Amino acid sequence: MSQIDPSAVPPPARATAAPLAAALLGRCPACGRGKLFRGYLALEPRCEVCGLDTGFADSGDGPAVFVILIVGFLVVAAVLFVEVRWSPPYWVHGVIWLPTILILTLAALRIAKAAMIGLQYRHDAREGRIAGPRDPRP
Repeated sequence: MSQIDPSAVPPPARATAAPLAAALLGRCPACGRGKLFRGYLALEPRCEVCGLDTGFADSGDGPAVFVILIVGFLVVAAVLFVEVRWSPPYWVHGVIWLPTILILTLAALRIAKAAMIGLQYRHDAREGRIAGPRDPRP
């Protein structure tokens, strides 16, 4: 198995903020200082600090899928634990878990969207394009 020499890997072509830190704070993925969001999930068109155009950002349904799977797993595990341990009535489950699901989902969705946009920027991810005809020569 061949190993990659770390010195042979080129550095990123552009400066980027730490993706997780910028996502947690809702900051620009380029400079880490400007606001990324205009509203709860609506993006600012441009960073007011570095001028990054956020038109490249298309997180699609990715953040929602990750949040649904992760929060769903955590809540189902907690529901099963509470049911096996204490067996409360069903209305208690509703009182406990419906607000828990709502709070966790809304809290995680904005962070997941910011993280996905930050990673798109860092790795220069773009929409897929159809390549032209390939050269038939080997």
